[in-house]
Amino acid sequence: MSAPLVPKRSKIEREESDGETAMADENGAANSRDEQEEALVALIEHRTKEVEHLRRHVTYYKSQLDQAERRLEDTQSKLARLRGCDNVTSSKNFLGDHIKDVKVERRSTSPIQISEFSSQNQPQSKPQLVIPAVNPKISQHMKMAETGMKASNGSSGRACTLVPIHTNSIVKLQGDNSNRIYAEEEAVETEAKGTKRKFEQKEHRELIPLMCSCSSPCTICCQTVCLVSSQHKRKLRSLVLCPTNDQLFVTSALDGVVNLWKVQAKGSSAKLRSSTDCLSPKQRRWPEDIAWHPDGSSLLSVYSADDGDSQISVMNLNKKQRKTRVSFLEEKPHVKGIINNIVFMPWDSVCFVTGGNDHAVVLWTEKDGDNFWEPKVLHNSLHSSAVMGVAGMHQRQIVMSAGADKRIIGFDLLAGRADYKHQIESKCMSVLPNPCDFNLFMVQTGTPERQLRLFDIRSRQTEIHAFGWKQETSESQSALINQAWSPDGMYITSGSVDPVIHIFDIRYNAHKPSQSVRAHQKRVFKAVWHYSLPLLISISSDLNVGLHKIT
Repeated sequence: MSAPLVPKRSKIEREESDGETAMADENGAANSRDEQEEALVALIEHRTKEVEHLRRHVTYYKSQLDQAERRLEDTQSKLARLRGCDNVTSSKNFLGDHIKDVKVERRSTSPIQISEFSSQNQPQSKPQLVIPAVNPKISQHMKMAETGMKASNGSSGRACTLVPIHTNSIVKLQGDNSNRIYAEEEAVETEAKGTKRKFEQKEHRELIPLMCSCSSPCTICCQTVCLVSSQHKRKLRSLVLCPTNDQLFVTSALDGVVNLWKVQAKGSSAKLRSSTDCLSPKQRRWPEDIAWHPDGSSLLSVYSADDGDSQISVMNLNKKQRKTRVSFLEEKPHVKGIINNIVFMPWDSVCFVTGGNDHAVVLWTEKDGDNFWEPKVLHNSLHSSAVMGVAGMHQRQIVMSAGADKRIIGFDLLAGRADYKHQIESKCMSVLPNPCDFNLFMVQTGTPERQLRLFDIRSRQTEIHAFGWKQETSESQSALINQAWSPDGMYITSGSVDPVIHIFDIRYNAHKPSQSVRAHQKRVFKAVWHYSLPLLISISSDLNVGLHKIT
């Protein structure tokens, strides 16, 4: 059988078919090229980020190496001076025994023990070298001989000497004032196991390159071990740790009472030491905010400028009689409204700054060392609304202020003008510099889920990162909710209108908390990190003081 006849295609049909085939081949090749190009662009973006990430790490570890070398040299020189002084005093029979060689140990810069769920290659803060105190068998003559040795920071503002008095205890003396702080009738010096904090010139550490470097947070194990009744009759307002004794802290409340507490059993409990009425004389107003004097001898509180009431009170802890403890300053530089914030500046000269509803930022400088403070209005027109928070930067004499007008101002004292200006989309309620990276600071805002903003003072009007949380009970933001940095500068704790403490890891590249700890029955106003113990201390509207151990 012959094959069926197939009709021949015309020339036009053949040309159209060949054209369609060619176009299909060209489209397929074009699609393939587009896909390859997109893949290469994505790969380039990924590897660019990888290179930038590694460069940040290289920069960070280079700075850490330089700082470690400087600390090592400084420690070696201190050891040499100490041994030289020991040889002299032993030749004069000031010591009964020879001082043993000082052993150098490694200790973490923070009481936090971190449980890591991220990569093992994640950069960690380097532990610092510390020298334990020498043999405690040191006579009084030895103490007197060593008072001439100045601290290595070379500060010209106030002479600073380190005097070994007990094992694992170093005391800082400022000038000729070696008085101890008294709580009630008993001196802190004679407290059982009482220790003075060692104060040194803080060192700058680059933490900004580590920000947002991890996709997983470094969490900590935090467990509530004790809830103590605050002994206040109304809601709490302030919680402040003593800067010179790591066992003491104070709380204040709307009842106008300031309570002095002592941490006991390594953070397992707290004992109330004294209660002092600090209501203002005219309006009988409670302290709006409290700051502890850097030498630990007194507490300063701010009130209101309305109706000629006293604006600043000084609670002298060295006085044994409660009735004479509290005095009020005569100066009244604020012209109206509530004074919202009081903070001591981190500089050699003793001074503090207040910010109030009258838009003013006032600098108070200590004169003659006898509770005499001279106020100076730094500015009252740079903000168009209430100044909610103030702070001082470490590296330069710059006073930061945050206002309800959504403005952030950095005022340079030496230049006498605003050196930093920035405005965001919502009101600002506080400002808090990082304790380790002197260029980094945080501002609390009123934006839900972006309450905490991080800034580099060198980068004008640039937000580095933002953290926040979703509130279950309310959408409104409260200025009574405060934050605190961890001693190593890596974590932020924040209160909440909910009964939880939010903890943020600045290395976490997400915007949510790295963890949230349920700590109270009602809203948490503040949670602060203890200076030397792995401990968080919190206050809440449930009228309790919480102690939360970090394990």
